[in-house]
Amino acid sequence: MSTSRILKWVTGALEILLGIPVLGGLIVVSLAWVPLGIMLVLHIVTLVFSSNERAAKHGSILGIVTNCLAWIPFVGMILHLITGIILMIDAAQSHKTEPSES
Repeated sequence: MSTSRILKWVTGALEILLGIPVLGGLIVVSLAWVPLGIMLVLHIVTLVFSSNERAAKHGSILGIVTNCLAWIPFVGMILHLITGIILMIDAAQSHKTEPSES
């Protein structure tokens, strides 16, 4: 399994966690918006690995945009959920294009 694919699964799961209406908001606010900065860095790292591995980059780019806009209450929740779903689909589809490890 490629590094970019693993990072997409991880960032997708974390985005969906942050998109859960009350729980995600509590996590972000109680930790003084630090999770948004951490997710921004994770999306940039995922973008770099995806670029190096010639994998799809749109999920990571959307994640960067999401974490820049996520401080807006309801917009952030919806963007986190959409980004998480797109990253998970991206990670699942990248399995089909990966060369088999023999």
